[in-house]
Amino acid sequence: RKRRLHLNQIGRIAEGQIVELVEHPPESQAARKGLFRAAARPLRDMRPRHLVSYSYLISGVSYQTAQDITGLESQIRLERLVAGQPASIKYDASNPSDSILVADDWSGLR
Repeated sequence: RKRRLHLNQIGRIAEGQIVELVEHPPESQAARKGLFRAAARPLRDMRPRHLVSYSYLISGVSYQTAQDITGLESQIRLERLVAGQPASIKYDASNPSDSILVADDWSGLR
């Protein structure tokens, strides 16, 4: 969340596009116990995880990455999110591979 807030404050905006939206089921109880079946971590949010892949071009270099948007659904209409859809991306000018598509109070989706 800190990284997302930082990028929202300092990020430059570039044009990109949605590559895909993938929904992952919540982790199973067994997966949360770890490699050696140690004690389980505190219960996590059991909602499905939503991962949005997107691509963008900065100074002739193409980037493709993804953002877990779980918890930011209020900023997005998932039913209207489709591959190829144009989007604005906020990125760190000193590290263009560091980017976001959605923040707590900003969305690059149209």
